[in-house]
Amino acid sequence: MLELAILGLLQETPMHGYELRKELATKLGTIRAAISYGTLYPTLKRLQTAGWITESASDPTMIPPMTSKRGRVVYKITADGKERFADLLAQAGPETYDDAGFGVHFAFFSRTDRATRLRILEGRRRRVEERREGLRDVLSRAAGRLDAYTLELQRHGLDAAEREVRWLEELITNERSGRAPAGSAGELDIPATEPGESPPEPPRPHQDRP
Repeated sequence: MLELAILGLLQETPMHGYELRKELATKLGTIRAAISYGTLYPTLKRLQTAGWITESASDPTMIPPMTSKRGRVVYKITADGKERFADLLAQAGPETYDDAGFGVHFAFFSRTDRATRLRILEGRRRRVEERREGLRDVLSRAAGRLDAYTLELQRHGLDAAEREVRWLEELITNERSGRAPAGSAGELDIPATEPGESPPEPPRPHQDRP
């Protein structure tokens, strides 16, 4: 999944290691822990060996002044790397239904064809429904034997699973009808402004006169 994320980011623009780590944290921060340099650089080396990325000339802006130190290495995707990224995006097997796999694929859904998006969403829904039914079974059979905190944890997991199933069903409905997700930028309630015009100030809270 890290391979997919790196190739996807480098498809947007070449980056050096620090930029990649920062963008990975932004892109994947909600679905996995911070990626260490000890994980990132071996993956970059492996992608280079496979011929999917290459080093471009060092960024001269990253060379400290009055020193002979080498600038930061900039990585860019190759033609083979772009093909590899497309192949990874097209995969819709069971690994794309798990938490990390689904999260990374979902982060690049804008570049994925609709049929693949639907297969992944439907597979993820089945996986979460299985989790939900398992939690319901635990609560129905063993609730009386659980302590209060374990019971609360099971209920929290059930609530989260039920919310995700509803979210997935909405996404699947949108995909089938050709609509963008409700939270897309095109559907946000942002007032339009003319070119060169400043956006309107937000309304100030009402204050009662003394």
